[in-house]
Amino acid sequence: MVPLIAWHSAQTYPTLTAPCTTATPTSLGHWIQSRSDWIQRASATSSPISPTPAASTSNKLDADYIKRYLGDLTPLQESCLIRLRHWLQETHKGKIPKDEHILRFLRARDFNIDKAREILCQSLTWRKQHQVDYLLDTWSSPQVLHDYYTGGWHHHDKDGRPLYILRLGHMDTKGLVRALGEESLLRHVLSINEEGLRRCEENTKVFVRPISCWTCLVDLEGLNMRHLWRPGVKALLRIIEVVEANYPETLGRLLILRAPRVFPVLWTLVSPFIDENTRKKFLIYAGNDYQGPGGLVDYIDKEIIPDFLGGECMCEVPEGGLVPKSLYRTAEELENDEIRLWTETIYQSASIFKGAPHELLIEIIDASSVITWDFDVCKGDVIFNIYHSKRAPQPPRKDPLATHGITSPAGNNVQLIDKSWLLGQDYSMVESPLTCKEGESVQGSHVTRWPGFYILQWKFHSMPACATTNLPRVDDVLATLQVSSHKCKVMYYTEVLGSEDFRGSMTSLESSHSGFSQLSAATTSSSQSQSSSMISR
Repeated sequence: MVPLIAWHSAQTYPTLTAPCTTATPTSLGHWIQSRSDWIQRASATSSPISPTPAASTSNKLDADYIKRYLGDLTPLQESCLIRLRHWLQETHKGKIPKDEHILRFLRARDFNIDKAREILCQSLTWRKQHQVDYLLDTWSSPQVLHDYYTGGWHHHDKDGRPLYILRLGHMDTKGLVRALGEESLLRHVLSINEEGLRRCEENTKVFVRPISCWTCLVDLEGLNMRHLWRPGVKALLRIIEVVEANYPETLGRLLILRAPRVFPVLWTLVSPFIDENTRKKFLIYAGNDYQGPGGLVDYIDKEIIPDFLGGECMCEVPEGGLVPKSLYRTAEELENDEIRLWTETIYQSASIFKGAPHELLIEIIDASSVITWDFDVCKGDVIFNIYHSKRAPQPPRKDPLATHGITSPAGNNVQLIDKSWLLGQDYSMVESPLTCKEGESVQGSHVTRWPGFYILQWKFHSMPACATTNLPRVDDVLATLQVSSHKCKVMYYTEVLGSEDFRGSMTSLESSHSGFSQLSAATTSSSQSQSSSMISR
């Protein structure tokens, strides 16, 4: 039999299973100290930001390397990969994604370098902001997912691709959304995709050939109108959007079995969110069409076809069932939990307004301590300063712009330096100002010379006016348009280390676990303040 419908997809279907959990370092000092251990593990990790083994740095890749890790590439495709990798090396001056990861984004955009570079950089920023590289170590799926999420990994297909099975028709999507919320389901699906990447790496070693994607089998038996509950469909569409943007070309094949009459309704809802070039990998079967020639046996070895699909292999995927209403949570509880999921991080966010910098106070007891920082400029351009004062500032002032009709979320804009203070008298500058552009990641350190109070400041940066004309420059106009309401935003993490705990400057982060910034860049140093900073764009 032939499939009822054949569609294309280069993206992964948003349903898989969660991995195990272990502790993750929360101390930057721990990251620095564990640098050498991490380097030894780097070649074995599944993170797409890890170094690529045996890749040539010349203008041509080794033929054996291509065959072993990347698969068939035309000379033009090989050239595109090398050029994009070199661009990343020149821009970020540090650890870059694996060739396999870069190649997925190139394939997703038909090897158009400009388009691939754009979506790759957006995805790398997303991974940094949400610490996706550490998801497999930090995400612990709630018990309700273990009991009622009807998906799991099951051997591999005939091509050696990891096989994931989802019994969507048996899943109580409404119950899961009511019990967990949208963010928990999204986090679960992301962990599944990360697990899929790890399994692809393992199978590449086992089968001694490149395996960069997996196969997903979706059983729709039992699918009915209750699965079209509006909040559930909304959650599904968001999951599809996030997965398509960040995991392109990770699905080798999607087998949809026992599609009922209601399936076209669901497809009509979700298909507009799936890229046109992604549909040839969808194979959809109605009824029992999957049991004959052209069905499952063409893609999966007969001995591993699950028992519930007529095979002889016992499948450990949960059967699901209705989530008890006693596990449902109120809208307020779900909202609070979703806020916690995406803000429960060692990083803090701050808004910077024109005339209202954000300032952070660090008290130093012992001289020669090391203040370290790691921040991303998420919006606008900022100037980063470090000041020292012998006396403590007054309690922080928040939301100073409220009287001018401009409001900022409570707690994300703090000012410490009193307007009556005089620079050089009440406080002094210990760092040369550092201008940071939107999209840059900055890591640095400062060895303190004196005890007292150090103030880290992020200040709104406006472009200087042209001295020879009263007309605004193009850059000024663009900057004004780019930073709406004269607002900038940064996400940052700081830590104070004793000098005996600090292993060199922050350049060691190029090869260590930086929980926020996965890419590092050229180092600029200030000899006067004994500090160093790295910026990556």
